[in-house]
Amino acid sequence: MTTTAFPALHTPLASASTHTHDEPRLQLDETRGGLRLVQVRDDLARVTRPGGEVLGYVERFADPQGEKYRAKRFIARQRRFVEIGEFWSRADATDCFRFA
Repeated sequence: MTTTAFPALHTPLASASTHTHDEPRLQLDETRGGLRLVQVRDDLARVTRPGGEVLGYVERFADPQGEKYRAKRFIARQRRFVEIGEFWSRADATDCFRFA
């Protein structure tokens, strides 16, 4: 289930994209599967638990085949980020925080 607090804004990437999908480019505040995404900038969203604990970030980037999303988990004890994986949709990148 996805709920959006603000309307989606469209922000094109600089490179041409051959891969397409139906999700909006930028949602300022979104809840997905019990996790909250807050848009930090056009290409970066912070992923938190409902209580505010930061789990990591989802970063949008250009790939030769189109737009992709990279999930980075925050390891609090080590104060660093670990890349979880790359995905074709922001929803998939966000879902990996629920299972990783």
